[in-house]
Amino acid sequence: MKVITVCGFGLGSSMILRMSVEKVLKKHGIDGDVESCDITTASSMECDVIFTSKEFYEELGNKVKVPVFRVNNFLKGEEIEEGFKSIKII
Repeated sequence: MKVITVCGFGLGSSMILRMSVEKVLKKHGIDGDVESCDITTASSMECDVIFTSKEFYEELGNKVKVPVFRVNNFLKGEEIEEGFKSIKII
């Protein structure tokens, strides 16, 4: 499974979100490749799911054909788990 975490420049909040996604995947024993990137790059990358902040949620949702999930709290995994549950990954 390929997961992308997205923020404006692909350096700050997407890195924090990446660590949280990796933690959730590990908790559930799911093998996945998680990459953080900026919004421009994300819209052209191949992946299975995208996690991002509320600032980029709508823009990405209009550009990609994979599920995009908005995460408000990057440090806790509940919203990430809910996203994975909704697409039946966990």
